Amino acid sequence: MTRINLLPWRETHRQEKNKEFYVMLGFCMAIAAGIGFGGFKYAEDKVAFQDKRNQRLNTEIAQLQEELREIEALEETKNDLLERMDIIQTLQGQRPLIVHTFHEVARRLPDGIYLTDMKQQGARSLVLEGRAESNARVSALMRRMDRSDYFTSPRLEVIKAEDDEQTSTFKLSVIQDNPNAVEEDGDVL
Repeated sequence: MTRINLLPWRETHRQEKNKEFYVMLGFCMAIAAGIGFGGFKYAEDKVAFQDKRNQRLNTEIAQLQEELREIEALEETKNDLLERMDIIQTLQGQRPLIVHTFHEVARRLPDGIYLTDMKQQGARSLVLEGRAESNARVSALMRRMDRSDYFTSPRLEVIKAEDDEQTSTFKLSVIQDNPNAVEEDGDVL
């Protein structure tokens, strides 16, 4: 009779199963390590890509900020030039007013009154100082100034009679008005 010993076969089978298990375990560990390494590399690439994007955005932001500084400098220059243009236009507009002021003062000055000083105070106030042969001539000057298109509200500040002469000194203020001035909405005053 043939003798079959089943014990070594079972032992061999068990060893083969253990080997197979360890091979599968190693294979699964290799696959898990490959997946982990791939995931790590994927995340690393995503972070590197985002860092590149952030660096590009920071570069673009720096360029835009430089352009904004240049634009602000240009705006400031533009505003300065506009202010200068307004001042020049104002001065150009007032140039004829000075001529009209002197002409109107000369036209409104009655006989017997001599001006010694004429000052501009503020934007619209004009102070006239002078000598008059009588108080009536000062009153006539005030009436004439009141009728003028270029002067309004004459106000006598001081009138003083000289002791040794027959003349009086006076100080008169009037408000300058420009009948040709144009209001901001385009209407003539």
